[in-house]
Parts: sequence; structure tokens; C-alpha cells
Amino acid sequence: MNKLAAFSLLVQDDIREVETLMRSQAQGYHPDLNAALDLILKSGGKRIRPSITMLIGRILGASHERLVIISSAIELLHTATLVHDDLIDGALLRRGMPTLNSQWSPGATVLTGDFLFARAAKLAADSNSIPVMNLFAKTLTIIVNGEITQLFTSRCIASREDYERRIFAKTASLFETSAASAALLSEASQHIVQAMNDFGRNIGMAFQMIDDILDFSGEQATLGKPVGSDLRQGLITLPALLYFEQHPEDDAAQEILSGKCVEESQRVNVLIESIRSGDSIRQARVEARKYIDQALESLAVLPASIERSALEELANYIVDRDF
Repeated sequence: MNKLAAFSLLVQDDIREVETLMRSQAQGYHPDLNAALDLILKSGGKRIRPSITMLIGRILGASHERLVIISSAIELLHTATLVHDDLIDGALLRRGMPTLNSQWSPGATVLTGDFLFARAAKLAADSNSIPVMNLFAKTLTIIVNGEITQLFTSRCIASREDYERRIFAKTASLFETSAASAALLSEASQHIVQAMNDFGRNIGMAFQMIDDILDFSGEQATLGKPVGSDLRQGLITLPALLYFEQHPEDDAAQEILSGKCVEESQRVNVLIESIRSGDSIRQARVEARKYIDQALESLAVLPASIERSALEELANYIVDRDF
């Protein structure tokens, strides 16, 4: 059994409940919204966020029904951000499946994403927890602000601070919310809520770092997009940052470090191949591993159980995965 199956086995029935609730959110509305939601959900996904919520909530004794509701809200929020991201990026495939914007007009795609945001907010309200609703709204604000910042000011910025702020907004904030919401619904102590918040944030940071590594180390057929696509768009991720820091002789790298974009496609191709063949990808995995180690330390506040072991497996899966 692979690591993904090992940690997901405990919550596979819960995840089916989450997906059923997500699919039901378009019932009673325009029929094309049902078709759109079905298309989006068919692309699948590892459902790591709801797995985190369900496992933590089970350890801490939260209501199963409320855990399913907030897990669905968070995953639907994530889905809505993907709809808008694919449109902004012009992506035609996600996980090998056609994106919504590849089949619908930009206007219809935007409105569908808006609909999903609204339904996610309604589900969050159905949790009947003011702290969880506040956290949900705060996270949505962080995500949208991060996307706008990335569009307007992050291009060709080779800065660790900018990178960490960007991946927190893009990814880690939602992992943080997934973990903290479970503790809040359990009415756990502030100490445990903070520990779960830290756990979610750290595995979320590692998750995005590994995604950024795979953007360089993967192959286009597997990725569904060109290798090094972030760098091609002027977004500087961890493997590139590490390479830039260690190769002062590379003119293209130093040009980006000085705040300029490298526009010529041939120079970008050469730079991508240099990053792929160098040591920065291995070093980036080491940095991601440090976040996982911090996340595992946060789990020490939870009692030993099969669910805690599953959370540990999940954390290790995140940093060990190759796609």
C-alpha cells in the first residue's frame, strides 16, 4: 500500500461524504452549474485538506457532521480558486482533465468561480461556529490578496521574503485553516488550536515547495504544462532562488537577482535546464523537509492514536511525493 492510501484509508468514507456534499451545492440552480461542478470535481485531487480536518477532528472529538461541512467548505473554496487560477493562467488542462475555461467563455468561468465561493461561504456558515466562519473569511481574503499581489508586484522578484509570503497566501493559509478549524470545532484549548494551526501552516508551506520542485523536476506530459512554467511567467520559486544564490557566474540568474526579467525564451530554457541539472532541487527538498519536521513536532500535543499516526504519514507523504 502506498503512503497516500495508508493515511487516507481511515477517512475514505468521510471523503466520500465530503465530495457528495460538494457535488450537491449546485442542485436547484442553473443546470450548467451542475455540469460545471461535475467537470471540476472529476479532475479529482488528493483531498489532503479534508483528510487533515477529519483526522484532527476525530482525535479531538468534534462532531462528525460539522467536520464534513467545514471540510466541504474549505475544499470548495480551494476548487473556486483553481477555477479562477486556470482562467488567469490560460491553462487548458488540470491533472490531465480539461479545465472549465477551456470549454466555457471567460465570463461564464468567472461567474462559476464566484458561485463556488458563495456556496463555500454558505457551508462555512452551516458549521455554526463564529470562530470558524471568521477564520474562513480571513483565509479567503489572504488568498485573493496574494493572487492580486502576485499579478501586480511579484513578477521577477528574487526574494525569500516575497516567496514565503506568496506561498503562504497561495497554499499554506488554506492548510492552516483546515487544521485549525478542526480544533476550533472541537472547542479545544487555545494551546491545541495554535499547535494545529502551526501544523497546517508548516505542511502547507512544504506542500507548495514540493509543487515548485516538481515544476522543474517533472516532465511536461505528467505536469500538464511546460517544465519550469513558473519561471517562464517570471515567478521565482525556491529551486530557482537557491540556484541564483549559488551561481554568481550565471548572467541570466544575476539579471533576475538585479530585478530584471529575462524575456528571451532561449535564455530561459537554458536557465531552466541549469536548475534541473544542478543541486538546488535536492536542496529545496531539504528545506521542505524542515517544515515537515516542525509540523511533526506540533502533533506532540495530540494523544497517541491511529489518527495521529495517519497525520504523521500524511506529512511525510507531502515531502516525499514525486507528483
